[in-house]
Amino acid sequence: MSVNYGSKRTVVGAHYGLRDWLAQRATGALMALFTVIVLAQVIFTSGPIGYDKWAGIFAAQWMKVLTFTVILALLYHVWVGMRDIWMDYVQPVAVRLALQIVTIVWLVGCAGWAIQVLWRL
Repeated sequence: MSVNYGSKRTVVGAHYGLRDWLAQRATGALMALFTVIVLAQVIFTSGPIGYDKWAGIFAAQWMKVLTFTVILALLYHVWVGMRDIWMDYVQPVAVRLALQIVTIVWLVGCAGWAIQVLWRL
């Protein structure tokens, strides 16, 4: 005698649910807030905006840490979005895995480059 507890459900695609939805919103909000902070510094800075002013904005340690935090948020935001695209629209598993690996390598490279840029100022 077998008991049927419901239909078998096949999960296909990038169905990560609430966690990723919240992560996208939180990282997006952080990036928007950072944009407002940088724009405020640019708007309320006297004189023309050149390299020295930009370097001055990002010279403080707190700004470097904040900027890197936002860059990490951006990289995670991109990863969630790209992973969902690869899982939803690329059917061959090998191709999908290759694209995900290329995406991860690219994002790690971007993080390394961001570290170089921020702490070279």
